[in-house]
Amino acid sequence: MKRRDPRTVVRATVSGLFMTLAALAILPVAVVTFFRSRRMYARYSTHVARIILRLWGLGVRVHGRPQDGTRQVVYVSNHSSTIDLFVLVALGLPNTRFFLSGFLQKIVPLGILAHLMGTFFTVPQDRPEERRRIFARACKILMRTHESVYLSPEGMRVTTGRIGHFNKGAFHLATVLGAPIAPFHIFIPRDIDPGAGYRARPGTVVVTFKPLIETTGWQVEEVVAHKERVRDLFVLWHQQAWQVPHART
Repeated sequence: MKRRDPRTVVRATVSGLFMTLAALAILPVAVVTFFRSRRMYARYSTHVARIILRLWGLGVRVHGRPQDGTRQVVYVSNHSSTIDLFVLVALGLPNTRFFLSGFLQKIVPLGILAHLMGTFFTVPQDRPEERRRIFARACKILMRTHESVYLSPEGMRVTTGRIGHFNKGAFHLATVLGAPIAPFHIFIPRDIDPGAGYRARPGTVVVTFKPLIETTGWQVEEVVAHKERVRDLFVLWHQQAWQVPHART
């Protein structure tokens, strides 16, 4: 049996306590604001995520920049690590909601913050009818609010070191909304990456925003072809990231 690293245990305990206190602290504010100040709760959660990353000694270096929030986009990225969740929120994507696995609601402080941010909680792929209802509801909300949205086409953490299979949900959503795809690549060096676990080590995560992919003229019948073309781009970007000398450590 592997012996637990005391530093990892301390970091996990402190970050867990901090996230619990942060969730409890925002609840009275949410009550006073009738749970209707989603953007304020999102900004608050961004600061919480940044502090948690600091507690683990993790920095985020960003190349490029997200959209300014005036245009609705569908953000997509690769998803290879537990770290991703905190990096995504720490980026502070303007006027953006998230899709998140419903399983994570079991982590109560995380579930509270995610609910306040207006997160759309998903179910596994083996429940297609329920997934369709979730996406249909999200689409109606996004059409009304003109907010941007983030979701991972891979749908789960892919820890093989490669880009995984892409689901079509993000691309179907972008097609129906008529919103461009806003892709970005997340690179986490091997020596700091906990994969599907939580034993992250101090270091720097690199996020690279890529040019928008316009969806004007896309048809729902062509969604599979479009998602495969975007996946090919991610495969290329992933290979390029690992060709940087420090990436092989």
